[in-house]
Amino acid sequence: MSQELAPLLLLLLSIHSALALRICSFNVRSFGESKQEDQNAMDVIVKVIKRCDIILLMEIKDSNNRICPVLMQKLNGNSRRGITYNYVISSRLGRNIYKEQYAFLYKEKLVSVKRSYHYHDYQDGDVDVFSREPFVVWFQSPHTAVKDFVIIPLHTTPETSVKEIDELVDVYVDVKHRWKAENFIFMGDFNAGCSYVPKKAWKNIRLRTDPRFVWLIGDQEDTTVKRSTKCAYDRIVLRGQEIISSVVPKSNSVFDFQKAYKLTEEEVRLPSCLSMPSWAT
Repeated sequence: MSQELAPLLLLLLSIHSALALRICSFNVRSFGESKQEDQNAMDVIVKVIKRCDIILLMEIKDSNNRICPVLMQKLNGNSRRGITYNYVISSRLGRNIYKEQYAFLYKEKLVSVKRSYHYHDYQDGDVDVFSREPFVVWFQSPHTAVKDFVIIPLHTTPETSVKEIDELVDVYVDVKHRWKAENFIFMGDFNAGCSYVPKKAWKNIRLRTDPRFVWLIGDQEDTTVKRSTKCAYDRIVLRGQEIISSVVPKSNSVFDFQKAYKLTEEEVRLPSCLSMPSWAT
């Protein structure tokens, strides 16, 4: 993420009349060996994960593939009420030496993975747009009104955000060709604000100009907590009438877990995350 402090986004999908499925997006900035070995950082990260039924983790830098198994141990080691997490993780993605991974952690009682694949960014005349190609995951959720949905994650490079966000429409078309899916969630650190996506650029982004894609976080929102910055970098976008109508209405708020967990600014810098635009009441 372009800012030192990364947010947590939360989406609530209604289940019948009272319950909701919590779907989160969390950029754990530079989540590698040093952060994994920092007990304070890991404790906060685990607390955040436990707020969610499905959580997208971004910026995992783990060449030894140890972070998710360690998280599983922490999440499931003292599991109460039989709540256990599982995960699915992408390959290491990126150009040249610099690599990151996307991972989805989810509660096994509520959802399961139906299918997944890495989007192949090789269209004729439009090759290698994404810095980190989306890792597309199709979830099924038998206990919810929406029985299945596809999540398409994205962590852009700030300087190419406009083109990468626009290209998500091509990812959508590709998924539709592969799977009989109707409900879509696009989420992640789009760097979709301030100087990276100026007002004049929105007309060139099909994900915005096509009204069938519904943006849940407005351009005036602040998904950072840095006092000198007010930008809507992190976004959630929906496609599909069923999933759009299932979002809990009028429940957008910001969760500041520095305040909630009584952390100092230095402690917050360890997990590099602070705020949560949420759909929780």
